[in-house]
Amino acid sequence: MTTATPQPRAPHTVLGSGPAGTALARELVRRGHPVRLVDRRAAGPEIEGVERFAADVSTADGARAALGDADVVHHCVNVAYHLQVEVMPRIQEAVLAAVAASGARLVVLDTLYPYGETGGVVMTEESPWKATSRKGRMRAELDERYLEAHRSGRARVALGRSADFVGPGVLSSSLGAAVFPGALTGGEVVALGDIDLPHSYTGIGDVAAGLATLGEHPEGDGRVWHLPTAPAVSTREIHAMVARRVGRPLNVVVLERPRPYGPFDDRMMAEYEEMFYQHTEPQIMDSGAFERSFGVAPTALADTVDTTVTWYEEWLRNR
Repeated sequence: MTTATPQPRAPHTVLGSGPAGTALARELVRRGHPVRLVDRRAAGPEIEGVERFAADVSTADGARAALGDADVVHHCVNVAYHLQVEVMPRIQEAVLAAVAASGARLVVLDTLYPYGETGGVVMTEESPWKATSRKGRMRAELDERYLEAHRSGRARVALGRSADFVGPGVLSSSLGAAVFPGALTGGEVVALGDIDLPHSYTGIGDVAAGLATLGEHPEGDGRVWHLPTAPAVSTREIHAMVARRVGRPLNVVVLERPRPYGPFDDRMMAEYEEMFYQHTEPQIMDSGAFERSFGVAPTALADTVDTTVTWYEEWLRNR
């Protein structure tokens, strides 16, 4: 009796080495996939099982070079807020052309921006796209181009939408460096808008697990998916979880309107003003379709808070 030789797992290329791309690279390695992690400088600490690669994927040549021999490409690239409307369409054009030429499948990390203001109605994959902001309209236009590329047979594409990130490595988020360092040191914790409204936050580990799952399941191609996200609670409730974990009450400063404060500088808040509705109405994202289809449950928020505090403790020690 002979034993079949195990087939190697499919190679994956991850574009973008921010918190989501890095967490995804680690998750793919954990699942046994060869991984290439791409950014403009191939910078950052060594990650076991990950090849770092330098390329500018906003150019046609850079995007083609970045893909390597990948069967699956994960687009997790983001740019500074004030550059998004200009740069993100260029990245899409280059990446779509590259995967169309190579035959690789494309999994895109997406946002809730295309839905626009909802009046607090729960967001599902069936919710209408009603964005009126510049960045929201841009994201909706990109998403329609991705889906049209799939419908036309030009490329095989799946979109994974996430709520605001929270988790290890997440700095630039309303639940990032504006919150955890102050919570740990007794300094100010900055919050936005009405912190008593329910607001969905997606753990960065769930972002990674969701994108990895889409990468492994071509039957999910051709549509938008909401990545696994714990049930929405108020930001005040999350602050209470953080306070219990750090063992002290939080010194919370609430910005009721967009203005520069703490880690949020003039340029960032000027660009964020059109998106501030996300903190003045409930932001409730439902990921039930993904959970049922792929059997993946989101991490409990209390567990995400615990691992995030632990990460920030180490981050503060090493600064």
